[in-house]
Amino acid sequence: MAQTFKVIGTRPIRHDGLDKVTGRALYGADINLSGMLHGRVLRSPYAHAHIRKIDFSKALALPGVEAVMTSADLPEPGNRIAELGEGAVNLRHLSCNILAREKALYKGHAVAAIAATSPHIAEEALALIKVDYEPLPPVTDVRAAMKDGAPILLPDLVTDSLAGDESAKKPTNIAKHFQFKLGDPVGAFGQCAVVIERSFTTATVHQGYIEPHNAMALFNPDGNVTIWCSTQGAFTVRAQVAELLQIPVSKIKVIPMEIGGGFGGKIRVYLEPVAAVLSRKTGKPVKVLMSRADVFEGTGPTPGSFIRVKMGADKAGRLVAAEAYLAYEAGAYPGSPVGPGAMCIFACYDIPNVQIDGYDVVVNKPATAAYRAPGATNAAFASETVVDEICEKLKIDPLEFRLKNGAKEGTRRADGPTYPRIGMIETVQAAKNHPHYKSPLTPFSREPAASAGGIHPALAVGSRLNESGGGLPRGRGVASGFWFNVGLKSSCSASVNADGTVSLVEGSTDIGGTRASVAMQLAEALGIRAEDVRPVVGDTDSVGYTDVTGGSRVTYATGIAAYEAAQDIKGQMIARAAKLWGTKPDDVLYEGEILKSKSDKSKRMTFAEMAAAIHQKGGTIIGRASVDPPWPAGAFATHIVDVEVDPDTGKVNILRYTAVQDCGRAIHPSYVEGQIQGGVVQGIGWALNEEYKYNDKGEMTNASFLDYRMPTSLDLPMIDPVIVEVPDPNHPYGVRGVGEVPIVPPPAAIANAIHNAVGVRLTELPMNPGRVVKALLGAIKK
Repeated sequence: MAQTFKVIGTRPIRHDGLDKVTGRALYGADINLSGMLHGRVLRSPYAHAHIRKIDFSKALALPGVEAVMTSADLPEPGNRIAELGEGAVNLRHLSCNILAREKALYKGHAVAAIAATSPHIAEEALALIKVDYEPLPPVTDVRAAMKDGAPILLPDLVTDSLAGDESAKKPTNIAKHFQFKLGDPVGAFGQCAVVIERSFTTATVHQGYIEPHNAMALFNPDGNVTIWCSTQGAFTVRAQVAELLQIPVSKIKVIPMEIGGGFGGKIRVYLEPVAAVLSRKTGKPVKVLMSRADVFEGTGPTPGSFIRVKMGADKAGRLVAAEAYLAYEAGAYPGSPVGPGAMCIFACYDIPNVQIDGYDVVVNKPATAAYRAPGATNAAFASETVVDEICEKLKIDPLEFRLKNGAKEGTRRADGPTYPRIGMIETVQAAKNHPHYKSPLTPFSREPAASAGGIHPALAVGSRLNESGGGLPRGRGVASGFWFNVGLKSSCSASVNADGTVSLVEGSTDIGGTRASVAMQLAEALGIRAEDVRPVVGDTDSVGYTDVTGGSRVTYATGIAAYEAAQDIKGQMIARAAKLWGTKPDDVLYEGEILKSKSDKSKRMTFAEMAAAIHQKGGTIIGRASVDPPWPAGAFATHIVDVEVDPDTGKVNILRYTAVQDCGRAIHPSYVEGQIQGGVVQGIGWALNEEYKYNDKGEMTNASFLDYRMPTSLDLPMIDPVIVEVPDPNHPYGVRGVGEVPIVPPPAAIANAIHNAVGVRLTELPMNPGRVVKALLGAIKK
């Protein structure tokens, strides 16, 4: 029987909307305290260099400078591994990323910091710090870093590899090699009617958040420190600072400010320990801000990668075997998302024979950070492009192929899990039935997967189609994507006010409308209006431990915490009603927002009436919950895109885009649609324009939003989001995470659409005009 809801599925105005649109909301850089000092960070001009000596005597002598800091001011953590909310972290690597010790490992690597009475004096003082560097050759490409003889970044790094691998004992840039295997892929390829093997490369890409990193710290004489920052996890910041400075978590209070975008890039700390140490040295509050160039050169992007995929299908169009080789750049320190990439690369399909090898490789770039489904977009670009080519060879409609091969309940992934109830097939069916997929393209474009290949007629004569009355070539592409989502720990508390409203304190920082989505689940469980819940994000002293805002987990996990807090409130309300009415709790029913006696129909009160009554007799009711729910079943999406390609310039225009996604249950449909649209736009940027450009010295040459090209509203059509609801059995309302899946299919869908338009397959991201023209010219020469 289908659930019916009062609040879930509606579109109330967001609780924090007024503060945001009027500019009253406070972000990290907005905090100013009396006597505050300004911190700035000196960064390495070299991509790879030994640090012989740092002389800051002239900087300290500058009037207005009150403290300097180097890595010597951070305790030596050793090579301990700790769980800090973003998976296992090597503490020495984390510390060295805050301020370099023996070596600078990328241009922009932080080397020293200054605290001064004004930002101008701090900037001037940075120029007075003299660092004696010994430049070393850099390596910025994952394949070059894996070769014998490549410059070694970390002399003590050996490969964490498969048993019996003797090469794992020598210094290397390959931090890890792992393998997932299911069935017998080598033997199974012999049973295939078609086998496609292709190699793909993707560039380093930034998350593109608008707000730069920031931190304010006040270290008190009693040893307690308060930190204000824009972060995706206040408790994660607390844990990292505690380990890096070797002080108890009870001495650290983190106050999360509003956050101007994160997408995974604001989980790891960069400035918080620096601000804390400078404050301890000076006895004054210290605020440290990054410039845009600092953000690009000194914080974690998503990794570049090299991926090789081989897939085979039988004559009936059934996938039989698949292999993948994934080498991901970790940046300066181990920890790329190659693991999630390997988990996701074939996750959309039921394939009986699979082998996946993953490599985590250090290079002279900033240590990588999460970016919306980290690792999955790279992987899907490779696998979904090969799937499209298989469909072309077999002359099978690409969505029919996915209906035949799509993962479903009972499908086992190569990395181990067996799916419970999931919605992959439902997203494909919804895409197939959508008017977008049923609508025709222009006469000069080829229908999806209906041609055996070849160059578009416009290119054969070397002229534009519109010159002969037909317009530019257009094509349609589809692709699917998966993200597993996570559960993790969440806490919240909810106080019932005398006027019938509820004050909700949650521990999850809000970067995607989760104040509203969590408040709505509390309201639904209590039977009250969403507007009657007042949600706030608490600091680390005001709410129980809550893991990071990431992994598409907040509406799921913190939503469960809110639901359980509501059950706690309901139980207490029932007990209070029984006491008020002189009966037993078993005699009281809570239905909707009404409490009533089973035995006496005259005894009946609304939630608001009961709230007023209990404040007069017995005091406030506070519901609490701390949960660590099972991980959800994961979420799937299938996208359709129409493009137009200019053969002369290589420019690709997005004409129409439809994104179908299983969200389990849309708590606030407008926010779900917004998350889908935002993810698609970022995926389009990844597909067509965005990349870190490096020269031979390992220097990023486009470290600004002027030169790092992200799509704007002028580059895009209206993104049409289609919500599919296949409820997750692990959540009381069926929620699945929404925020990460939509970034996964776009590059592959666009690559397939370009091929459909002009007959060439692109295997390198971004597919910018230069690469499109190069591919077209290469195809003509053949």
